[in-house]
Amino acid sequence: MKEFKPLIIGFTCNWCTYAGADLAGTSRVQYPPSIRLIRVMCSGRVSPEFILEAFKNGADGVLIGGCHPGDCHYLRGNYMALRRFLLLRRLLREMGIEPERLRLEWISAAEGGRFAEIVKEFTEQIRKLGPSPLKSGALRRL
Repeated sequence: MKEFKPLIIGFTCNWCTYAGADLAGTSRVQYPPSIRLIRVMCSGRVSPEFILEAFKNGADGVLIGGCHPGDCHYLRGNYMALRRFLLLRRLLREMGIEPERLRLEWISAAEGGRFAEIVKEFTEQIRKLGPSPLKSGALRRL
């Protein structure tokens, strides 16, 4: 049996997390190729629909990355992202999807190494959970 390679979708804030990922790349810090980044202007811009659509289309995990609390370029966007994240984890549980498949992290533009570590940890966590239940067709509620 071949090894499970997770697909993780990362919604990253343009000003902090995406810049941190860029720093990791330019610094040649290694992290798994399991993540596909989608740059958004603010983590508060990440609609619950985006996350559900990512899972529906085959993502095994979703990472939301934003500015540290108090550092949001749009003042309260990361607090909005936190509220949505907490509600979505409850919704995912109700749908039969492990809430651990959704992760929220605050990563600044200067934390390229931290970005790489989080991607490594999250990839390993998703690998332990296995493929998304939506891939097997076990869940059709979306």
